[in-house]
Amino acid sequence: MGSLGPLPIDYTESMGEMDIIFAGGGTAACVAAGRLARANPDLKILLVEGGPNQYQDPQVTNPVIYLSNLVPDSKNALFYKGQKSEHLNGREPIVPMGGCLGGGSSINFMMYTRAQGADFDSWKTDGWYAKDMMPLCKKLETFHQDEPGINKDAHGYDGPIHVSDGGFRSKSEKQFMETVKNMGYKEEVDLQNLDTVDGFSRWQRYVSPEGKRQDAAHTFIHPLLQDGEHQNLHILCNSKVVRVLFDTSDPPRAVGVEYKPNENQQPVLNTSKPVHKIVKASKLVVVSAGALGSPQVLERSGVGNPDLLKRLGVPLVSDLPAVGEQYQDHHLILYPYRSTLPAEETVDGLLSGRVDFAKAVAEKNPMLGWNAIDVGSKLRLTEREVKSLGPEFEKDWERDFAPYPTRPVMLCAMLNGFLGDHSLVEPGQYSMMGVYTAYPYSRGSIHITDPEDVLNGYTFDTGFLNHPSDIKKQLWAYKMSREIARRLPFYSGELELAHPKFPETSQAALRKEAFASGEKISDILYTREDDAIIEDWIRNNLNTTWHSLGTCPMKPKEQGGVVDGNLNVYGTSGLKVADLSIPPENVGANTNNTALVIGEKAAVIIGRELGIKGV
Repeated sequence: MGSLGPLPIDYTESMGEMDIIFAGGGTAACVAAGRLARANPDLKILLVEGGPNQYQDPQVTNPVIYLSNLVPDSKNALFYKGQKSEHLNGREPIVPMGGCLGGGSSINFMMYTRAQGADFDSWKTDGWYAKDMMPLCKKLETFHQDEPGINKDAHGYDGPIHVSDGGFRSKSEKQFMETVKNMGYKEEVDLQNLDTVDGFSRWQRYVSPEGKRQDAAHTFIHPLLQDGEHQNLHILCNSKVVRVLFDTSDPPRAVGVEYKPNENQQPVLNTSKPVHKIVKASKLVVVSAGALGSPQVLERSGVGNPDLLKRLGVPLVSDLPAVGEQYQDHHLILYPYRSTLPAEETVDGLLSGRVDFAKAVAEKNPMLGWNAIDVGSKLRLTEREVKSLGPEFEKDWERDFAPYPTRPVMLCAMLNGFLGDHSLVEPGQYSMMGVYTAYPYSRGSIHITDPEDVLNGYTFDTGFLNHPSDIKKQLWAYKMSREIARRLPFYSGELELAHPKFPETSQAALRKEAFASGEKISDILYTREDDAIIEDWIRNNLNTTWHSLGTCPMKPKEQGGVVDGNLNVYGTSGLKVADLSIPPENVGANTNNTALVIGEKAAVIIGRELGIKGV
């Protein structure tokens, strides 16, 4: 890989020892490394990333084609295969993760969604409470939404990441908001102030006003690699960290990493065996390979459950049985509807190929800066809705939601377009209702099965729907979102291929056409049989929201923790973890903002420990 700028920023062995090595170049790592490199140009920092450097890659920088990064042959994503699950009717779920410099921020849906303040408080860790994290939430952003109802004290206005609407919004958002308000839902101007909940809002995006994605690599790393003033920051892409290396001190100190070329990123005809190499770190190693990658790096390094490590012949460095446990993800289903939206109001033309992408770029089509999501929500349930889901769910609600009025149960958003395979549907315009679980009870795990196989040597249980209350939330969400969709003025029936198949005799039977003008629309009354059909559909179709977290939790060791409040891995020195594996409890939001703020917090912690000012 060649140099991107006037300085040799790509790491080579001749550069020798680094001060800090980030084992993984994802969202949090880019934030922390960028902050530290800028604050101290003498601090030698290396990001080792398993995927490519996506500098100015149009598939990354142009928001509207984000789904191109999730196709099976994408070089910008990792695809983790889960075990077959009875809770998913025998399916083997696939969980994609960011697989390039910038991690998930480079391929995600770009939805600007912050955690609730109650989420940070639930972590119960000094320095990580909402009052501590709000300044960092503000520090990272330049917020462009300016209208009555925005609390400017809750947002930042001079950070590296621009938050805006990207220069394009559909007219349908006004119709949507009028519809939900007529149904009794609240419109909230700002759902991202850490407190507001239970309403719909006009969504902002991690997109600049010029329509470019604001991923962590392009905002925190590439400016330093390009400015000619930061010879201290280096990247080593297309390289997988095999393990962290330790010395023989007590406790063992991390002194570097062993890595090898990523075979999945090499030319097809390259048949040579990858050579393992070592790079030393004089001050710190930070494992930052994400909620699915970091526990594997730790286990290959001898940090984890001693029984597992002994079985695989990995010498024990630190006895931490919690590594790789408590995997969590939000649970998503997208329900498509036929619509009468005009072509300029959906992304169907671009996704189906009816609109030429190159031509759109040449013409600077403002839709290139759109993610097709103008409206989103954080929703709670009414007392009647809670009771309708049964006594077991009611107990969970009374314990985990009733005492915490700022916690949403589900998130819901409308997408202008069909995000599936367009060869399966008639040419036209569509809309989708996406519903995803804010705080799933379900838990899974990921562990290595081979200490040398960095690509496929793992076993992964997603845990999706292994708690009964999670399917009840989705049952409610389907009914709720369907009632909204049926009342939208551009509704033209359900798209049958992605909805439960109700009997024609059921009141819940699918429609293939719009309601007649003036026709009364009443709420559907579902029978127990209908509910069973919906639940079965959910098990057959529910998938990841790409929000993996929790596998190296930040909590006391005796409570199942892996890292402490300063991100130090228990039983070691000179080793930290900084990514979405560290949240001990989930967040009621898309997780990108949480990853960004973890990166900011990591930079502050490391800067303080190393005596670096201005981080």
